[in-house]
Amino acid sequence: MTTIAASALLGVYPRVGPTFVAGEGCELVAADGTRYLDLTAGIAVNALGYGHPVIRAAVDAALATGLVHLSNLYHSDPAERLAELLARHSFASAVFFCNSGAEANEGAFKFARRWTGKTDIVAFSGGFHGRLFASLAATDRPDYRRPFEPLLGGVQIVPLGDRAATERAVRTDGTAAVIIEPVQGEGGVRPVSPEWLGYLRRLCDDRGVALIFDEVQCGLGRTGVLFAYEHSGVVPDLLTLAKPLAGGFPMGAVLLGPDVAEAIEPGDHATTFGGGPLVASVARAVVTTIADPGFLEAVRTTGTWLGTRLRALAARRRRIREVRGVGLMWGMELHEPAAPVIAAARAGGVLVLSAGANVIRLVPPLIVDTAALDRGVGVLEEVLA
Repeated sequence: MTTIAASALLGVYPRVGPTFVAGEGCELVAADGTRYLDLTAGIAVNALGYGHPVIRAAVDAALATGLVHLSNLYHSDPAERLAELLARHSFASAVFFCNSGAEANEGAFKFARRWTGKTDIVAFSGGFHGRLFASLAATDRPDYRRPFEPLLGGVQIVPLGDRAATERAVRTDGTAAVIIEPVQGEGGVRPVSPEWLGYLRRLCDDRGVALIFDEVQCGLGRTGVLFAYEHSGVVPDLLTLAKPLAGGFPMGAVLLGPDVAEAIEPGDHATTFGGGPLVASVARAVVTTIADPGFLEAVRTTGTWLGTRLRALAARRRRIREVRGVGLMWGMELHEPAAPVIAAARAGGVLVLSAGANVIRLVPPLIVDTAALDRGVGVLEEVLA
């Protein structure tokens, strides 16, 4: 890509590394032909990697109908069948489709307000819920928030795990929703304990508050089960999805439990592109593939292998403070900034992410095998030597 062409993109991302022109399996191919092992999956999006036959077939079949977009004023078989699939595999009785995780969270806030008749939102330290005005207000990133204040009012961020602060914040007379990620992604890859999630469920029930689980990053097989809430057995009132939902096409979703769904009326919310025939067709194929018990078992097995390998690495490299994660979602917290290590790994042909200043995040395609992971961890071990 020329410098002039690259500069035409608004500079909200400090892009690094080569220009990628192709992908195959768990590898990305640069313009010069160099192959890179991708342990980022487009930030947990490309769950089936690159060039997967399931996605190819779904795209071809959808394009053959001639319906890329169809107004939501009319019935659309792909969207309705996808909604039924998600509802059948979850607690939901209805699903709303949109275009991103931030939009899903904004929609969930509206639905919670509609159901409860109240206004305020409670979120937690370390949480990341998006960059729109309401979702940013619930995101614990002061540097992201400060240039755009005032954001949505009535949103509090309280310390995760602090019961006293939580009980002060969650009010019967004013709080519409509590939102939390069962596994915090951008906040450092931190699984939230089942005990805390259960406590929030009881508190929300007692005070007439909607409980929202943000599974934009940790949902849809990433943790080795279809939905991360399954690990705890704690069922939310609303659940948000996005990243891997449509295999790389932009799509988000809000799953609504029956009580919330019954409170929503025509005109309460809307979307132009959400649930279009092309993306919904691909998403149905992706969700069907991921929901297969054998596929999820493979994710759990590979994830356990990766966790063991990373903990062994941490025992040999004192630069690593802690390893934590579940399934194929792992973070290595360092005693130092992560950026130089990430850059050195990229120079060695392996792509990894940060999750905060000191955390290296690994969220590979869910189809990755142990041989590829061993190669990737081996490069990290060399870099951390």
